[in-house]
Amino acid sequence: MTVITRFAPSPTGRLHVGNIRTALHNWMAARKGGGRFLLRIDDTDAERSREEYVEAIREDLAWLGLEPDGEERQSVRLAIYEDAFERLKAAGRVYPAYETAQELDLKRKIQLGRGLPPVYDRAALALTDEQRAAKEAEGVAPHWRFRLDHSAPIEWQDGVRGRQKFDPAQLSDPVVRRADGSWLYMLPSAVDDIEMGVTQVLRGEDHVSNTAVQIQMFAALHAAGMASPASAANMPHPAFAHEALLVGTEGKLSKRLGSLGCDALRERGVEPEAIVALLARLGTSLPVEPIADRAALIDTFDLATFGRAPARFDEADLERVNTAIIHQLPYAEVADRLPEGMGEAGWHAIRPNLETIAQAQDWWHLVTGPIEPCELSPEDRAFVGQAAAALEWGQDPWHALTAKLKQSTGRKGKPLFLPLRLALTGKGHGPDMGELLPLIGEAEARARLERAASA
Repeated sequence: MTVITRFAPSPTGRLHVGNIRTALHNWMAARKGGGRFLLRIDDTDAERSREEYVEAIREDLAWLGLEPDGEERQSVRLAIYEDAFERLKAAGRVYPAYETAQELDLKRKIQLGRGLPPVYDRAALALTDEQRAAKEAEGVAPHWRFRLDHSAPIEWQDGVRGRQKFDPAQLSDPVVRRADGSWLYMLPSAVDDIEMGVTQVLRGEDHVSNTAVQIQMFAALHAAGMASPASAANMPHPAFAHEALLVGTEGKLSKRLGSLGCDALRERGVEPEAIVALLARLGTSLPVEPIADRAALIDTFDLATFGRAPARFDEADLERVNTAIIHQLPYAEVADRLPEGMGEAGWHAIRPNLETIAQAQDWWHLVTGPIEPCELSPEDRAFVGQAAAALEWGQDPWHALTAKLKQSTGRKGKPLFLPLRLALTGKGHGPDMGELLPLIGEAEARARLERAASA
């Protein structure tokens, strides 16, 4: 069986760490199974959907290296939903309801006040044809509900949560279509999963009760004759897995998602490899490590490692992984983002000091200059003056210079190295001087030492 997964965002905003994690895990499941990862744009909500967000979703997935093997848009599949709806209506599995939002809210409050679950009472099913006609004559357009079958429990083996069992009588018949004819999430999603041949749905645990409802929808749609040649043979519904939601270090993460969007992370200099490395294992029993090799991450992907506890997202962890990832990146992967003139030797020298690629510009300035003059004690000025005179250029000018000065002055450790670093770079810390000095060049190095000696 070919593994087919899907990521189905609504284009009402930018991707954030929560749905990036969902997309990533579906992509990894497809890649590990040698299958296909599909992008489905759930844009049936015309009022809230924006084309700019459709483009942003595509761009963000491409930047993360999670490009899909195919794309569908719900807004161009309305005829398919209409056909499925008519099939279910003919089979008696959808029915019209006429309560207003205020009436439904009052019913829920009464039930809660009596200590009962706020489940829809199916009053619409008791209406006669004459009562329905009277409602519509009054101009009341119906919304439509899917009629759950109460004859047996709904069960499935969840890839993360294990055996799941729901009593359908404890669930409300879900509204699948609004009075204006527009669609809610439930039915189009089930229709698409059948028609697109989706074999595995991996999503957040907040969808568990939705899954219980949709399992009955899958059965009703199949019974009504809806199937696709792409569907897995004899598969009543996709395999479902519901992963724990992300929380922040201080609790719920949802309030902060705006600042954790893909675009914001990119602007902060977070590498896509770091986001992938962190989110790939967050919430699993596997250690979060700065692994830039996607193949290694895919190889260890296993739903059996996913935990039930909330997955804690810590920005400090992301920064740590990002820094470690940058320290691994080869020159060829970053060359087009580096300052003009910085070659492979420059990248190798400066890379260990970076937390973001953008910082390379500041560190490269130590090579290109001009550097800010630094204040030295009279003794240190005399010392760097000796260094200027002792400087000889060869394969390893830094170590040759410091060895000579150590022998001639008796200095060692910090008193030997720090005045030289300050004179040559204007900073008390930074890249390895053995790598940096050859990049500065003999003439410029001697000039900097002489200026520091006479300052």
